Amino acid sequence: MSQPTTGPFRKDADWLDFDPAPSRPRFVPPPGAVDAHCHVFGPGAAFPYAPERKYTPCDAVKEKLFALRDFLGFERNVIVQATCHGADNRALVDALRAAGGRARGIATVRDSVGDTELQDLHAAGVRGVRFNFVRRLVDPKPDAYYHRIIERIAALGWQVVVYFEAADLAERWDFFTSLPTTVVVDHMGRPDVSKPVEGPEFQRFVRLMAEHENVCSKVSCPERLSRLGPPGYDDVVPFARYLVERFPDRVLWGTDWPHPNMKQHMPDDGALVDFIPRIAPTAELQRKLLVDNPMRLYWPAA
Repeated sequence: MSQPTTGPFRKDADWLDFDPAPSRPRFVPPPGAVDAHCHVFGPGAAFPYAPERKYTPCDAVKEKLFALRDFLGFERNVIVQATCHGADNRALVDALRAAGGRARGIATVRDSVGDTELQDLHAAGVRGVRFNFVRRLVDPKPDAYYHRIIERIAALGWQVVVYFEAADLAERWDFFTSLPTTVVVDHMGRPDVSKPVEGPEFQRFVRLMAEHENVCSKVSCPERLSRLGPPGYDDVVPFARYLVERFPDRVLWGTDWPHPNMKQHMPDDGALVDFIPRIAPTAELQRKLLVDNPMRLYWPAA
């Protein structure tokens, strides 16, 4: 079933729509589980896509996200601002306000953001900002630009989410290690899973976490990292399990729904949930990954 893109927009010709009928997972998440990385797109007719975007998606609206949350057995979401919306967070805020306290948000803001906008975002449920360094998705800014934003959000107690590729870590090391906030790295820093877990590239990322206790990692998106592909994404398991077992109190997991910019296949969200016990093999590790850690970061007073 083709998903629409409403308003004056046409989705990219090679855009892959999310699966409208995922399988029901065999793994049952523990009570209180949080999908800590997902997105909403549009609808374009109500929340236009940014002029500077590098892709145009199908609409992926809040109602479908919340229905998926319930179907997969999760109770809460952390919704991350999508690059196709730039620094216009209206679609994100709309979803947060509709979630009845069951969602938190990670926004994108410019260094010119005003205090009133930040306060409004906080009141809606935003608890962090995302800095994207993946050049095919955005045009990264100088470090000083990001530091100006961090100075603005410090009083709110927000975190910084960073998205980069493994090859960028050495170049950005000094910047990442200078951040005074909690830092959450998307998708394990996108390791090259054809290389060994014990090899220098992935171990550089492990060292980042080992030496800086403010750094957490999402062990998500095997569908983006795998060379072997579905259904098992077997080559990603050793990397994610390594982090879960070594840093059990600093890992998060999310679906990444609606899986933007997938080019070869669209994952089955039910199968992604069934990936969890392969990387967090005990009930204690599953509870930390899905409940304790995201609740501590996003709902500390709950």
